[in-house]
Amino acid sequence: MPESPEGWDESTSARERVRAVVETLREPRSVNWISEQADAAWSTTDEELRTLVEQGQLRRVERGESTRYQPDYARRLFDEIQTLIEENTREELRSELTTITEEIEEWRATYGVETWEELEQSLADGSLGSDELRDRRDVIAFWRENEADRRSIKHALELYSDVEAARQRTTGGTERVTDERARVFLHDLHRTVNN
Repeated sequence: MPESPEGWDESTSARERVRAVVETLREPRSVNWISEQADAAWSTTDEELRTLVEQGQLRRVERGESTRYQPDYARRLFDEIQTLIEENTREELRSELTTITEEIEEWRATYGVETWEELEQSLADGSLGSDELRDRRDVIAFWRENEADRRSIKHALELYSDVEAARQRTTGGTERVTDERARVFLHDLHRTVNN
């Protein structure tokens, strides 16, 4: 199944298509693969990928003789957390966290499982009809999404005070200092998660 987005119109440039494909990457991919998915010339794709690496949005991964590209997941996480903080009050984030927790608790009670993985295992139950299978697959997708959102919201709440303080003291360079503290925090978090 291709990872590229669908629905590009004639006004979507080759560079925009390359960026759109890159945003969907779940594993390192070659220039050729990205070029094919984006329906863009190899040279345009290569140039855009190099630009994205320079901007810190992508990482080059050397595998033997080949070069592949993958998103900078730490930067994506930081950008997501920054957006959550900028677009929501602390109370809105807490409220969303409560809503997510209530939804997960309801699924646990409804299906008699503790995790989405356990619910996924129940799909092998031969007595389930197609509607029940579809419902469970939908719940699994929502549950996984909720858990990812919950992690991001928790991180946003942890950093909220730092970002808020930086905004209040903004005199030009203060925000960058706090952004750097947040990046260091996220880098440490990313390293902890991956170890």
